[in-house]
Amino acid sequence: MKPLQNWSNAEEIEYFGKAVRDFLDHKTDADRFTAIRLQQGVYGQRQEGVNMIRVKLPGGRVDAPGLLAIADVLKRYVRDDHEVVHITTRQDIQIHYVPLEHTPAALRRLGQGGLTTREACGNTLRNMTACPLAGVCPREHTDVNVHLDGAVAHFLRNPLNQQLPRKFKISFSGCEADCAQGMFHDLAVIAVRDGERHGFKVLAGGGLGHKPREALVVEPFVEEKDLIKVMEALVALHNRYSDRVKRAKARIKFLVDRFGAEGFLVKYREELVRTRSALEAQHYPQGDWRVPAPGEIPGSGVPRRVFPQKQAGRSVVPASVPMGDLRAVQLEGLAQLLNRFQLPMLKVTQDQNLLIPDVPDAQVGSVSAALAALGLGLPQAGDNVVACPGTSTCRLGITSSPILGPKLSGGPHNLRIRVSGCHNGCAQPEAGDIGIYGEGRRLHGRLVPHYQTYFGGDGMAGRGLAIKGPSIPAARIETAVDRVKHAYAAERQADEAFFEWSRRVGIQHITDLLKDLTVVAPEDLQSVARDHGTTTDFRVLQLGGGECAGANQMQVGANFFEAAHERMYRDALLFQRKYGDAVQCAETVARLVAQAAVQLAGGPKQEDLALLAEELSRLLPEHAGLGEALARWHPAVLQVEAHTDKGLAALFAEQDSWTTAVAALCLAREPQLDLNGALPRNGTADPAQQPALQTA
Repeated sequence: MKPLQNWSNAEEIEYFGKAVRDFLDHKTDADRFTAIRLQQGVYGQRQEGVNMIRVKLPGGRVDAPGLLAIADVLKRYVRDDHEVVHITTRQDIQIHYVPLEHTPAALRRLGQGGLTTREACGNTLRNMTACPLAGVCPREHTDVNVHLDGAVAHFLRNPLNQQLPRKFKISFSGCEADCAQGMFHDLAVIAVRDGERHGFKVLAGGGLGHKPREALVVEPFVEEKDLIKVMEALVALHNRYSDRVKRAKARIKFLVDRFGAEGFLVKYREELVRTRSALEAQHYPQGDWRVPAPGEIPGSGVPRRVFPQKQAGRSVVPASVPMGDLRAVQLEGLAQLLNRFQLPMLKVTQDQNLLIPDVPDAQVGSVSAALAALGLGLPQAGDNVVACPGTSTCRLGITSSPILGPKLSGGPHNLRIRVSGCHNGCAQPEAGDIGIYGEGRRLHGRLVPHYQTYFGGDGMAGRGLAIKGPSIPAARIETAVDRVKHAYAAERQADEAFFEWSRRVGIQHITDLLKDLTVVAPEDLQSVARDHGTTTDFRVLQLGGGECAGANQMQVGANFFEAAHERMYRDALLFQRKYGDAVQCAETVARLVAQAAVQLAGGPKQEDLALLAEELSRLLPEHAGLGEALARWHPAVLQVEAHTDKGLAALFAEQDSWTTAVAALCLAREPQLDLNGALPRNGTADPAQQPALQTA
């Protein structure tokens, strides 16, 4: 296996460190700082003064230096009474209880281990996930880690990805079984074969949480050379059309509702035309394709036993991590284990466990013993339970999911239990055999903690999202889970999986099993008034909402980042001598930047560039040169005789200077804007360095 790529960037960490100092010194307001903080993966907790740092592990992979860096941060920068990190269902690692003043040092230490937190939070492309056995599975067509890394390299720090309307989640699977569960992702890539051709099926528009939806097939087959283009077209579609006002309806799945399935595909194809053109000359990752071997489908989490790899004489050794929590001594022990046995990496998985690939068969026993010595044994029947942090740290948490999780078991049939502390569903309850999420319900004048139930979910190919069941008081949820387990054990036919059983017997049958548990008489109220692990009556804290979507970014900032994306297309098309297309992109850049300034000055929304130039001059008389420059530039760029390499290059350079000048004006008027990474190269938006702003 190849060494892992170093995704860190020292310059951006120093920028973040300065932002922290400015905020603590009251030089930066809270809104601007929140946006900067989330961009660097630093998330506010429900506890004041401390933060969660989310470490992105693309495909769940981490090597010994990365493990030691995480352990070091846990020991040096986390509040003394909190000593674990948490594996998430997105194959991240979260470090909680880090005081704000320590976050820059923590990010520097993570960067030394080759790790990044960039875009782990906020309205961005989140960590990209992959099949747990990607690279080693006998069934796979190719190691999709190659394509995942190519996608990360393309999108990480990409202007298109900095101020999306809402977060965006991507998965990669190496074969049609889709162990990465693309069904519920915003975008999913699945390796397939079409006759003698190899390539990918692409899904989009899936999602869990509010209004779960199964993804659409947008491309039954695309070749490797077109994969990044297709992915960018879908991200651009989300950026262009998803709702920037109503946060609850801002995920790409709601565009399927808005346009309809066919209309969604039409809009996507429109975006793909220009994306194909702009990225025509771009390098693309190429995998090593093979004929897959038939055999066992490993599934969406760790294999439940030692699993033979496609590489002869090598195996995967899985380890169960209760509730996904690891201590510093375990992280250090895992790093030592990798070094001792000369193993390249380990992987964390969507079920919050871990596995070590590439273990020589002769060393499987020794590696297993070393894991057991760290308290990380092989998975056991019943321990397939996933829980999010819930009210332990999350601002959105309603119930104490990490307290309830260890009380539940999947039983001898090893059912997949998924426990979320709120409807956002970070534990993926709609994809579990039995999934639940926390909510508050008012009964007889009192707020009572409940868990909304789901049954028979599986995000892999040929399956489906779970069926919604009744809401059960939290105090009775253990009984509810046990009843359903026992009913399944008694009623299943032969080797019938829970997914098939739940659909055969129907949700009404399961609801009837639990009906009495939903009924709370007035005299029973006290027995259900408390959540698990609490000694006081239940209440939902009003913490001002979570930060998953980040601070509300002004449209001004979004315009500048979209303009930066269009500028990249403009330059790529000019290089390809597609002059007409390049000019169209340049016009879009001018329109976005002018609209930002006009909006900030209180003017009306305009699409016509001539009218925008007039508005700039009217609204900003002291900087009338900006409008005049746009009015001169636009006719010039449309002249056919100017459509040469040198002619357009000069006009585009003039546009870049104008863009930088407009940005300086916007920042002078609205200091909370963060345009870092949105401006032309070698440009500065510091008003002090724009002496000729009015004539730019």
